[in-house]
Amino acid sequence: MCRMAAADGITHQVATPHANDRYHYDRPYLQGLVAHLQQLVGDLPTLSLGCDFHLSYDNLQDVLANPARYAIEGSHYMLVELSNYSVPQQITDCFTKLGDCGITAVITHPERNPILRETPQRVVEWAEQGCVIQMTGSALTGFWGERVRRAAQWLLEHDAVHVLATDAHDTEKRVPVLSTAREAAAEICGEEIADALVEANPQAIIHSQPLPYFPRPVTGSYRKSPGA
Repeated sequence: MCRMAAADGITHQVATPHANDRYHYDRPYLQGLVAHLQQLVGDLPTLSLGCDFHLSYDNLQDVLANPARYAIEGSHYMLVELSNYSVPQQITDCFTKLGDCGITAVITHPERNPILRETPQRVVEWAEQGCVIQMTGSALTGFWGERVRRAAQWLLEHDAVHVLATDAHDTEKRVPVLSTAREAAAEICGEEIADALVEANPQAIIHSQPLPYFPRPVTGSYRKSPGA
């Protein structure tokens, strides 16, 4: 996977193992694995550690007490995965609490969430609140189906996407490739924004800096839900 990513021009990858009720998140152990993999890989791509944080009650209490434990290594950004079965209204308050302790939530793949596909305006509101929205690049190429592709395009058109990521799992289906997604994004929002989604913004996250591309989302009247 690292060789495939490097061949596609990817220079930095963040390992994002799950942190939820099923998968215990042992940060020191995982850091050792990432360091070992880096030795095997060499200089490219550069690897760092984060997690895919499930926003449960217990996890929230732990991250508020230990914010650096779950953040992307060396930054104040943390990937947050929302449940496919329930997205409570109080989630917005959770993002506020994270912000109060110095953590910026990076909401992962909302276009693939069946609840958020039907209520994409919630994603727009979180972007207005200051959350970073990360889309799976292959959603734009149709890998996840037409409904997901339409939801992804809707969010892009409403200026509610800040990062394209691979969310790669293997070398055959969910691959560590971004070039095709970048091309698809460029057709929708232009070359400059597409470059920001795969280069400038991810680089800012890695270095714990403000995102250079963070537009005000398009709000007001909404078109028909993309999943309809």
